[in-house]
Parts: sequence; structure tokens; C-alpha cells
Amino acid sequence: MNLSKIHFVSRSGLLGLLAILAAPMALADLMLYPTRIEIEKNQRAAQVELINRGLTPESYRISVVNRRMTETGQIVPAETTEQDERFATHMLRYSPRQVTLKAGESQTVRISLRKPAGLPNGEYRSHLQFDRLPDVEGSSDIEQAVSPEQGQIAIRLSALIGASIPVIVRHGDTVANVTLDALAITSSTQVNGQADGLPLLDFHLNRSGNRSVYGNLLATYTPAGGKPVAVGQVNGVAVYVPNALRTAKLPLHLPEGMSLKGGLIQLTFAQRTEDGGKTMAQASLALP
Repeated sequence: MNLSKIHFVSRSGLLGLLAILAAPMALADLMLYPTRIEIEKNQRAAQVELINRGLTPESYRISVVNRRMTETGQIVPAETTEQDERFATHMLRYSPRQVTLKAGESQTVRISLRKPAGLPNGEYRSHLQFDRLPDVEGSSDIEQAVSPEQGQIAIRLSALIGASIPVIVRHGDTVANVTLDALAITSSTQVNGQADGLPLLDFHLNRSGNRSVYGNLLATYTPAGGKPVAVGQVNGVAVYVPNALRTAKLPLHLPEGMSLKGGLIQLTFAQRTEDGGKTMAQASLALP
């Protein structure tokens, strides 16, 4: 799902930094479950539940689109197919294609998979897109809508928010390896470029193989002569095929009175608990 990406970090911009790190999320009153779909082996169908958490009816148009991930984790449109990219568009069927949900109402979107003969082994990915439609029952006359006073001009804006979730199809044997490196401590900056002192852990996620990786990141700090303390965590971090590199920053939250002087920072990338919790990569940084 899509959020506006923020290219600076400040204390007030911490949420934006997490958005760059973690799997895309949705705003507004639409809730989707699950937030990613993985179809493997002989599986031929899946489904997504839409829930309108708002107070008014909402309509959404559903489509399948192609997206790619940048090295910084942004999800951007893929109008053409680049080298080593494999999209699932031609294999996916879904229904319904448009829904209207009353407040609190839910709807199941069913997805079916049709693999063509001779499909090469590997991972194929497209995204299921949900675009909010304008309220066709509401007035289209701006002045009637807001009842401006005489002699004044008024405009009422209604944000149309879309969301998308990855649909990943794996065929045949797939494997992935991931490593962590380039760990470094920096400070976040405000819009004016001034450091505000919030410690960040910069790092690289390196992926290889024909399969995406997805998991949770945990940073711990062990002061000299002390015990490990969890200082940073973000869940739902992906590196999609064909990307070999993802650069990221993780904000560190230190206990009161603790400073990053001496000791050891350890960063772990592990499967989600529901996927087994296996550690996929680990790296450490000794601090002066």
C-alpha cells in the first residue's frame, strides 16, 4: 500500500522514515487483510478481505498493476519490464472488480491463478490495487457543497486514497540469500539540514537468488560490560526480486541516560514469528 515517501528525517518525521523501511501501509478508512499474498506450489487461489472502517459508504475500483522497488525501498509504477523483472499480471484473475461498502461492511475479493504451460521457475509479482472512487451521490457543485458566504469563494477537497498489496507467485524451486553490511551510526536531520541528534543506524540489505526476502529487523546495543538492550525494531521489511540491494536507516531509541559510546550494535534480520522466526542475516558494529 502506498504512502508518500519522505526523503528527510527529523523527530517529527520519524513515521516517514519507518514508512521507507517497512512494508507499505494504507491510510484512510480502508482495511485490507492480508497485506501481502504469497501463492506457492500447487496453490491456485487466494483471497483478500476489504473492510470499510469509516462512517460513510465508500467505493473502490480494483485492478492489477505492476510495481518495482527502488534501492531505498520505495514502490514505484513499472510501466515497462526491465531486465530480470517477472510480473504476474498475465496469470491473475480476480473478482469483483469494483465494490461499494457501507460503514463497517466487508467484502471478499477472490483471486485465481492460471499458470501458462512451460512457465520458467522463479518468482513473479504484481500488485492488487484498490482505488477509492469519488462520491457520485454527493453534490458536484463546490458552492453548494460548502455553502460559502456571499462574495467568498470556497473549495472543499476530498482526498482519493489508493492502496496496493503485493501478490507473489512462486513457481518451481526458489531460493534466496540475504546479508547485512555497511552498518554506520548517523544522526537524523531536519528540513534545514541541521542535525537534531536522533541516532540512526544506516545499513544495507543484500539479496541474491530468485526469491524475495521478507522479515523483521531488530537492533540491540550492548554497552561495555553491560547486557544487550533492544534499541530499534521494524517489522515487515522486504527486498523484492530482482533487487540485489536495499539501503535503509533504522531509528534507535536509547534508554534514558544511555549513550552510544563503546560497546556493540548488533542488527538481526529474521523471519516473522508466523513464518518460523529463523534468523536470515546478522551483522554487528563496534563503537569507539
